[in-house]
Amino acid sequence: MAIANIISAIGNNSSIYPLLVRDCCIEVPSKILIARKENLKESKEIANDATRERFIDEYATSAIWLGGIPLTEKIADKFISKKGFSPEINIKLFNTEKTALQNVEVNIEKFKNIKLQDVQDALADLIKVKENKAIYEGLLTKKFIAATAIPTLIMGFVLPPLNFALTRKIREKRAGEKKDNTVVNSTMSFTSNSKTFDEFKIRGQKQPSFTGSITSAIANLRTVDKMAISDGGLTVGRVSTSRNKEEGYVNAFRMIGSMILNFVTPVYIAKGLDKLANKLFNINVNLDPIILDNKEFINAIKEGKIELPKSTSEKDILEFLDTKQDSLFAKFAKKLGKVSYLKSGYRDPRKFVDIKDMAKFKKEFENFIEGAKNSKNIEHFARKAKYVKGLNILANVGISSFLLAGLLPKAQYEFNKLVTGSYTDPGLRK
Repeated sequence: MAIANIISAIGNNSSIYPLLVRDCCIEVPSKILIARKENLKESKEIANDATRERFIDEYATSAIWLGGIPLTEKIADKFISKKGFSPEINIKLFNTEKTALQNVEVNIEKFKNIKLQDVQDALADLIKVKENKAIYEGLLTKKFIAATAIPTLIMGFVLPPLNFALTRKIREKRAGEKKDNTVVNSTMSFTSNSKTFDEFKIRGQKQPSFTGSITSAIANLRTVDKMAISDGGLTVGRVSTSRNKEEGYVNAFRMIGSMILNFVTPVYIAKGLDKLANKLFNINVNLDPIILDNKEFINAIKEGKIELPKSTSEKDILEFLDTKQDSLFAKFAKKLGKVSYLKSGYRDPRKFVDIKDMAKFKKEFENFIEGAKNSKNIEHFARKAKYVKGLNILANVGISSFLLAGLLPKAQYEFNKLVTGSYTDPGLRK
């Protein structure tokens, strides 16, 4: 079961786990080795500088990129809580149609007669935000800005100049040059591009205002979506702080390629592998490995005891989730983060259920159940599906990692050669 959980995590392209595996375990070491190999064509001295710069750049950036947004959001949530609001409340509940089956008024009315403490506490949180919606929206907007801007500024506009300054200092020491500059001047003497960093500093600027619908959209972005946004800002930062225009061109090539291979390519690879598996083995492998590895689920299929919503309509799905909390469908939806329940077992009225996602989830259940029932041996069918799904996920990680860790860095240095006539990193040329 632990293995299924690990494979499930790295196979979820909506989470940061595939990025963590590809970035820290495979991509970064490979990029460092390729950078050293290519710069050795010039000299060992330059190769040493390139290796050090790439090591600092890649690992520091990875730490900030992967951990910066969750950490900033955690701090922001504590701030929101101190202001008397619950950060658990989904702002979508305040921006839906009055006739919708999910909004603040409907949820308050639906759960108000349930006298359990956790339900009443959740409703109190809803009412507090309802009475101070503008303030809460403002807090969510600031949380989004902080979570995306702070890591972006550090990765794109602070780290590169400091890294470059360290290289200059080491080169000066290596050359035996003696200067009376202070440590601050030597480590913080940015290049001519330091003006770009100053331009991005926030100096009492008026915060942008957002409408409720925009606030709702940004508040519901996944961490991986915010990472994509910060990656875009990182690209701007890296190009802006480049030591010369050739380094800017190479950085733009590298960063844009990385964004595509991190956030776009894996999704299509996963879809392609799942379709190929369906065609080759006549097995639907869209369900998560956690579900495929669950014996209770397999036994329930054999005994015909799987309960599902009557249809994919919002009414039927919500009614099922509210009355069949102990069903396997509801349990797996909860485990995969598609629905939230309070400790008392009632659906959390502060959260918003994505009906389109739940409808897709229901169809995946139905397709797998149908395939299992049509097979000669349900247990064998499920076991085969689990292994195929696991192999697909590992293949996706492998293919994506090869593209990011092997193909992209090599392409970057070929582009470098085309632009500069040399494989040496443009910023390290003497």
